[in-house]
Amino acid sequence: MTTTLITGANKGLGHETARRLIAAGHTVYVGARDIERGTAAAAGLGARFVQLDVTDDASVAAAAATIEAQGGLDVLVNNAGIEVRSPQGEIIGAADLTADVMREVFETNVFGVVRVTHAFLPLLERSAAPVVVNVSSSLASLAEAGKGYPGVAYPASKTTVNMLTVQYAKAFPRLRINSVEPGYTATDLNQHAGMQTVEQGAEIIVRMAQLGPDGPTGGYFDAAGPLPW
Repeated sequence: MTTTLITGANKGLGHETARRLIAAGHTVYVGARDIERGTAAAAGLGARFVQLDVTDDASVAAAAATIEAQGGLDVLVNNAGIEVRSPQGEIIGAADLTADVMREVFETNVFGVVRVTHAFLPLLERSAAPVVVNVSSSLASLAEAGKGYPGVAYPASKTTVNMLTVQYAKAFPRLRINSVEPGYTATDLNQHAGMQTVEQGAEIIVRMAQLGPDGPTGGYFDAAGPLPW
């Protein structure tokens, strides 16, 4: 039985990924900050709930201890992420970017990935087929930078996630560690402005979460294949 943890899984892409992986036979932990929402989401899915705030060391350590005590982990999906907008709901461009905005976005999107990955690496290294999926974005691509989206903090955070993916994959060659781009999906992160459904967006996350030991690692993919860095 494959055991999977998905961060930020009480709604949106994380919730749909959990649903699909449970259908595929995984034992899934729904990681969520809010105990009430997370518990309800897990109950509705037939998943297990673990309280997990990716910005909090103690919360992440406690989640790792809980999952270790219950048997270990095979797959980690670093899905939790945020985008900070102005009080008027506008995307924050370069002229209005502050260090505080950058820090807030990086705390979840970058430091959260490092915090969770670091805590769960000992469990993943004990797995026969360990997998890490980092939810990135096409906005992270330096080759495509500057097209369309005017924000700075969110793309910069996801570009950093891509670099983390490459370096972790190099350091842990037995693990399958990849970044994925779900596409512009209608979720709370973008006030449901996305053009895809969560069912469509979750497809690449679910696919990469089910990689075998001979699957790719250190890559950057969307549903159609590899993306340019």
